Amino acid sequence: MQSTNSNIKQSIPIFRIFDVEKAKEFYITYLGFSLDWEHRFEEHFPLYMQVSSGGITLHLSEHHGDCSPGAAVRVEVEGLKALHNALESKAYAYANPAIESKPWGTKEMQLTDPFGNKLIFYQWV
Repeated sequence: MQSTNSNIKQSIPIFRIFDVEKAKEFYITYLGFSLDWEHRFEEHFPLYMQVSSGGITLHLSEHHGDCSPGAAVRVEVEGLKALHNALESKAYAYANPAIESKPWGTKEMQLTDPFGNKLIFYQWV
């Protein structure tokens, strides 16, 4: 993208969710993200929230028009093995990620959230 007067600062993926409690269990309790804020236009309306950890920020949305389930995001990390060990130590019954070596020079750990969205944590070797 070419521009003379702009500076692209950040990209924030939006993941579709269908159950707020399951989303919080996965992103906050299991992955250790912080809940930054939540928004509903009115009571009983779909929730839109932001979670973050380190340099990654995600928006999680119950709004059907925001995005489709099954998206993926790649997240570069330092200390992939430490992240893996931290997740293994938690009692989360719905994920058992493994670290894989890839032919393009990374080690990767893929997680799928309860709604089919993928987070691929990777580290260059």
